[in-house]
Amino acid sequence: MLEKSFETLYLMFRSNYFKRVLEEIGNKEGSLSATESFCIEIIYLLGKPTISEFANHLNLSVPNATYKINSLVKKGYLVREQSKTDLREQYLCVTDKFLGYYGLNDVLIANLIKQIKGTFSQEDVKSLDDMMIRVIELMKE
Repeated sequence: MLEKSFETLYLMFRSNYFKRVLEEIGNKEGSLSATESFCIEIIYLLGKPTISEFANHLNLSVPNATYKINSLVKKGYLVREQSKTDLREQYLCVTDKFLGYYGLNDVLIANLIKQIKGTFSQEDVKSLDDMMIRVIELMKE
């Protein structure tokens, strides 16, 4: 039961996020392909990775990763930041353009939290929060 509920909740978040992104981006010039959307989100979630770290995370060759990165840079969703300690190294940083689209998920989350607080007791909300904190810790292990 827990497995199905967790999967359903996760898929609802993902589905809503991609629906909102597609509505916002649509077929505008410079819009992201599905692959580019996944790649930029992974880069964001990795927190300023190097090209090699990004490539290793997705099991891509560095040339293939570089090709994807170049496309995201050209469209304005990503910039390369030179390392201050090793000039050969570059960090991948998402731009405000990406953050604007990524923030679309914040609206869904804010609405859901408002509904949770309006539907459940403060005690239940606190229990849910405590459980989520513990689940996050489990995922870090």
